[in-house]
Amino acid sequence: MRVDAQRNRDHLLTVAGPVIAEQGIDVSMRDIARRADVGLATLLRHFPTREALLEGLLHVSFGDLTARASELETAHTAEDALVSWVRDCVAWTTEYRGVTVLMAAAIEDPESALHASCVTLRAAGARLLARAQATGAARNDIDGDDLFALIAMLAWLGDQPALAPRANHLFDLVTSAVLTHADGDRDTGAPGER
Repeated sequence: MRVDAQRNRDHLLTVAGPVIAEQGIDVSMRDIARRADVGLATLLRHFPTREALLEGLLHVSFGDLTARASELETAHTAEDALVSWVRDCVAWTTEYRGVTVLMAAAIEDPESALHASCVTLRAAGARLLARAQATGAARNDIDGDDLFALIAMLAWLGDQPALAPRANHLFDLVTSAVLTHADGDRDTGAPGER
């Protein structure tokens, strides 16, 4: 890619991030182009679809979450690694309202621009889950698809203002349901906290 084209692409991503964080994933592509002070055709030349724009925007975050799973896998107990990674994923998905809806659809659609990244992210979580299951820390009747769905559910809950005061409690309930320990009162912290 030419230097000026890369600079334009980077500029579009820099502008799109805060706009999508503010207005959600359904924001108008025309509005993003307007805020970036470019024509819609320029935006569409770089990102022909909303999913392509989101893939460009989220690519680094997907990579970071995948790398975080590998880091946790070697540095923490299986249970702590799984809970920490789920917490990180939930915190990240709440950054862009509505992204979990696209991710859930993209994981089933190989034609989606987000498909490969979502599959890689799901595989990272599945590895942490399998490690926790192998040590007896997590239920054996859950798989990577279930874990991905639970993360999407927790992220959706985080998007609901009426449920925000209960976010920590609901996170603990869901993670306790995945884990095999009987202590439902364990404090895992708020999603996003470390």
